[in-house]
Amino acid sequence: MMRRDFMNRGAGIAAATLLVLSFAGSAQAETFAVSIDNFTFAPVEIKAKVGDTVTWTNHDDIPHTIVSAGKFRSKTLDTDNSFSFTFTAAGDYKYFCSLHPHMTGLIKVE
Repeated sequence: MMRRDFMNRGAGIAAATLLVLSFAGSAQAETFAVSIDNFTFAPVEIKAKVGDTVTWTNHDDIPHTIVSAGKFRSKTLDTDNSFSFTFTAAGDYKYFCSLHPHMTGLIKVE
């Protein structure tokens, strides 16, 4: 009888440990906001993790785009329009507005 109780307790501890580890390993993805205003992206640089999402919102009265060559491209954003992208791979994502190429930003994904 004592051996069975010990084995049941061991299985319970193992299951509880597995549950705790699965919650610890599944960190919540974050969402970052980038404001487009006065022909600038703010913040200019973001440090994110794989699985995080960045949302750009145009607050200018002039259209803008968000382009990272070979990675992502928004449609033209009018005032108060937004574009979101979820990062699935680590790396540095330089981006710019294709209508105003002097507007640049960087997302560093680890």
